[in-house]
Amino acid sequence: MSKKTRKKSPKPSGKSATPKSASVRSPKATKARAAKSGGTKAAKPAKAASRSRKTTPSKASQTAPSKALRPGALSEGAKAPAFRLPRDGGESVSLADFAGKKLVVFFYPRADTPGCTKEAIDFTRLKGDFAAAGTAVLGVSADPVKAQEAFRNKHQLAVPLISDERHEMLEAYGAWGEKSLYGRKFMGIIRTTVLIGADGKIARIWRNVRVDGHADEVLEAARAL
Repeated sequence: MSKKTRKKSPKPSGKSATPKSASVRSPKATKARAAKSGGTKAAKPAKAASRSRKTTPSKASQTAPSKALRPGALSEGAKAPAFRLPRDGGESVSLADFAGKKLVVFFYPRADTPGCTKEAIDFTRLKGDFAAAGTAVLGVSADPVKAQEAFRNKHQLAVPLISDERHEMLEAYGAWGEKSLYGRKFMGIIRTTVLIGADGKIARIWRNVRVDGHADEVLEAARAL
């Protein structure tokens, strides 16, 4: 072959060897295109799910329960709640029976227990002094009438003992509530004493009473009223 023929023959190149219609995209271009189409659509549901998770706690916090106030939480100066309940001896006692008179009501947890026995004996001892001060005295617990009568007879008590088995008066006067003993919480009678004035209003309230000297303290308050 002559030198002229060799010079005219075309040299092979990458552009002419591969047709335009058969061009192959690189892996990077394929991933980028997939991200624009399918990848973006797949990400939207996940974003919506994250929004729903964020809003759920806020709804739950809005419906959190709140503690209601105890209906029997009386205050001094309030009108004394009316009552009519059975007492020892088979009769009944009501607030109206003491209209125009001063009245002391002491609520005790249980008949014939040490603290309640001492408290009832102390009020019995001072019954004459309370009468001289124009004040009547009543004892109240959730014991049945028969238990109150046995309590009265055993310790020769001279003050009427009321039976409130349904806790109606106890709750109305705030003497029924949560108590704690040796770390255990339960509902029961809170030792409470209430002094009601001749006008029918609460003059004094003693809560979580300590028995020693309590009856004497209440007598002094009744005399001063």
